[in-house]
Amino acid sequence: MSPATVHHWVQHAQDQRLDRVDWHDRSRAPRHPPRTAAAIEDQVLTVRRELEQSSDLGFHGAEAIHDALSARKVAGLPTVRTINRILRRSGALDGRARVRRRPPPVGWYLPEVAAGRRELDCFDGVEGLVIKDGPQVEVLNGISLHGGLAVSWPREASLTAKVVVDCLIEHWRAVGLPGYAQFDNDTVFQGTHAHPDVVGRVTRLCLSLGVVPVFVPPREPGFQAIMEGYNGTWQAKVWARFTHANLADLQEQSGRFVAAHRRHRADRIESAPRRRAFPKGWKLNLQARPRGRIIYLRRTDASGMVDLLGRRFEVDGHWLNRLVRAEVDLEGGEVLIHRLRRREPSEQPVIKRVKYRLPSRGFHE
Repeated sequence: MSPATVHHWVQHAQDQRLDRVDWHDRSRAPRHPPRTAAAIEDQVLTVRRELEQSSDLGFHGAEAIHDALSARKVAGLPTVRTINRILRRSGALDGRARVRRRPPPVGWYLPEVAAGRRELDCFDGVEGLVIKDGPQVEVLNGISLHGGLAVSWPREASLTAKVVVDCLIEHWRAVGLPGYAQFDNDTVFQGTHAHPDVVGRVTRLCLSLGVVPVFVPPREPGFQAIMEGYNGTWQAKVWARFTHANLADLQEQSGRFVAAHRRHRADRIESAPRRRAFPKGWKLNLQARPRGRIIYLRRTDASGMVDLLGRRFEVDGHWLNRLVRAEVDLEGGEVLIHRLRRREPSEQPVIKRVKYRLPSRGFHE
């Protein structure tokens, strides 16, 4: 039942024991109204077929069936509304209602995440915040998909790849490493778009720690829903709720909110997939050749092509304007492109293999 119904009866009981509550105003109507007799239902369906096939006018809806039954003086004549229910139950309506399919599981586009074997951390930035008579503020927010483990870093300086790397290292040292880290296609996360075959600083950080970076498709709703939801919550509960005298005040309030948010979701965080321990003695070497996988979620264009790593890859001439998951295997030297469909989230076959070798060149600051 709805929360409004629960609230109504709780208010009605007024903290009394159930055997002492006066329930005299509860509805006396039967919870399950009696169903129309089978003989009447069969007669309704028979008349509908007769009207559809042989009537001069050709009308065979509920009102026409009611008129025909009334002319035959049928005992227990059902109302027009009852006839409509009989037709709907029997699937005898000409119109077809929209089929409401169940949504795919969270993280459905990554099988390990959808199965609950790996955690996915999402990150995004919030820009354009200005403290009155103070500095402009940008915030890097993060939240995990299964556990809802939140983190926020309000900063005066603009978000750069170096800032993001420092924040991610700090966060993952404290809570452990996820299986996947998801970002949008901003150059801060992905690297410059001016040249092909660019593996940015944030991507190299993820690969060096064994975390698979995932880049969601541009202008595609749904994939960053949990991240956008947390961005909105942070802005409503921290930024807009209080007047912040300075950046330190904002950071303190944000820290209290994040701590309370984690306490609120403690059970969910505890039941999330296990994280790996941050490696001891690890140091980031940006000049090391990247190893591992990079995942790009993309939508093919009208020619069946996708853009990633500053290059265009042919997918399938019959898979146009559809979602794909492109896995760049840096060690295997190929790109595996999987078909994605929300309607069939468990079916993700490889529809294209493309040879690709990342050029051997150093990282440029």
